[in-house]
Amino acid sequence: MSAVNDTILQHAVFLLTGIPGLEDIHVWISIPFCLMYVTSILGNSVILFIIKTDPTLHEPMYIFLSMLAITDLGISISTMPTILGIYWFNSREISFDVCFAQLFFIHFLSCIESTMLLFMAFDRFVAIYNPLRYASILTPLRVAKMGLLCLLRGVVLISPLPILLKRFRYCQVNILSHSYCLHQEVMKMACSDIRVNSVYGLFVIVSTVGLDSLFILLSYVMILKTVLSIASHAERLKALNTCVSHVCAVLLFYTALIGLSVIHRFGKNSSSFIQIVMGYVYMMVPPLMNPIVYSVKSKQIRARIIRMFVK
Repeated sequence: MSAVNDTILQHAVFLLTGIPGLEDIHVWISIPFCLMYVTSILGNSVILFIIKTDPTLHEPMYIFLSMLAITDLGISISTMPTILGIYWFNSREISFDVCFAQLFFIHFLSCIESTMLLFMAFDRFVAIYNPLRYASILTPLRVAKMGLLCLLRGVVLISPLPILLKRFRYCQVNILSHSYCLHQEVMKMACSDIRVNSVYGLFVIVSTVGLDSLFILLSYVMILKTVLSIASHAERLKALNTCVSHVCAVLLFYTALIGLSVIHRFGKNSSSFIQIVMGYVYMMVPPLMNPIVYSVKSKQIRARIIRMFVK
């Protein structure tokens, strides 16, 4: 009886993984990770503060940007405890319930970020295609409804993931290959039939990342078509320049997300080191780089940041 209880206790947790083979220098590896988290949280917080305190930035473009910054803050905060816990304290164990909660927030916030990037593409399309009606199309009420729709979409699509995982028995060696929990990896630890989870996970990816990236691509096809019809070369460059920040944000997010998803689903023989690196890129680089890109490319935000630190 005692042996049975010990077995149950042994598998009552998942074991997270840092970088295998480099355990002796985990403390040193934590330094750039810690700097990335501090920069990400500080950068997104500054973006939110500037947009909130400057009435001239209370426009749809910057409201969507503030929503993106909140999402990036959420992603950083949801992964920071387990990642830094491993590298600072070698704290690898995570209970089932905490793991399921973490993967819910990670996938929920990723879904919101994907939707928000789609809304930002629509914002740029309206601003370039029909600038005279921009304010009447993207009214504050309509922007608020879009934000609410974004939240509802995330809740409806992602809530089934932890519920489906919770009904499984986990009797294998529950060692995860990342420093945080992801649905596509946790479900492989189950001893039960995971076909429903696998199909539903693929459905979520297609209905979020697939559809959103397709509509973003269509938005930019229409934007390019509109820009090429502008007679003035200077006006063409000015119109395209307003899209550079968003294009960078889209490439940062979708490249990492699609790469990680492909590796987990089809890269059975791929190196575990590549999976780990792609996982860190997916979780840490977009929240880090988005505020930097928008601070550099947005004249209004750049001017406000300069005024904050240089009186």
